[in-house]
Amino acid sequence: MEKSMPDKDFKGMDRETLEKIAKKARSLIIKMVYSAKSGHPGGSLSIIDVLTYLYFNEMNVDPSDQNLSSRDRLIMSKGHASPALYSILALRGYFPSELLMDFRKINSKLEGHVHRGVPGVETSTGSLGQGLGIGVGMALAAKIDKNPYRVYVVLGDGEIEEGNVWESLMAGSKYGLSNLVAILDKNGVQLDGFTRDIMPMGNVAEKVKSFGWEVREFNGHDFDDIKSAFDFARSVTNRPVFLIANTVKGKGVSYMENNYKYHGSPPANDEEYENALREIEGI
Repeated sequence: MEKSMPDKDFKGMDRETLEKIAKKARSLIIKMVYSAKSGHPGGSLSIIDVLTYLYFNEMNVDPSDQNLSSRDRLIMSKGHASPALYSILALRGYFPSELLMDFRKINSKLEGHVHRGVPGVETSTGSLGQGLGIGVGMALAAKIDKNPYRVYVVLGDGEIEEGNVWESLMAGSKYGLSNLVAILDKNGVQLDGFTRDIMPMGNVAEKVKSFGWEVREFNGHDFDDIKSAFDFARSVTNRPVFLIANTVKGKGVSYMENNYKYHGSPPANDEEYENALREIEGI
């Protein structure tokens, strides 16, 4: 089992190291869902590079002081992508990686949707459309308290079909929440098909801009581009920022990529499982 990273200042971590961490996390995602015989690998694999950058290079967090009032907050609004968040939290040192194999099992804290009882998890999610509203509340509280923390909210592109998301966009703009960053995992696939076929959202960037947010699109699998996007977010001081990560559903496992079957299904058998690990680990 992969070991957690030692507690240290991760700012300025190089691209090669980040890629190695993301590879470890992808392997853990496959192991978790296959051990549980359930879970959501597709959207976990698509967002893992962004989460790797956030926890190892961007956010002000300290696993040894999880209640630090000035810590940055991350809300995984697409709560079904729990394997991604749990694997990163384990690698970052919030809890032992060995616990990941209890994922979705009876009496385990690692429930199928992100659960606040897990060390490092800020709030429970899973009912889509709720996370950005929670993030608005946290960011507004920071402004009122003059606390320097920043709030990051990860959304799915199927999730933004929910009306609550757009109400939250209005609120974030109204209160000028420059400490709030929404990240859209735009992988183009949801539960039973392509988002463009199920509920076309048109030009999301222009829609969000019209709600008063700064918007930036980037390649969600390129660490240089990811860094540029979050550097841009920090440069905005008068309004919230909406980052659109262009990603691939099931990234890293060829038979899962852009295949809605693996939105909520693990590898079907030992052969698929071994092929997935072989592709991710390059062996």
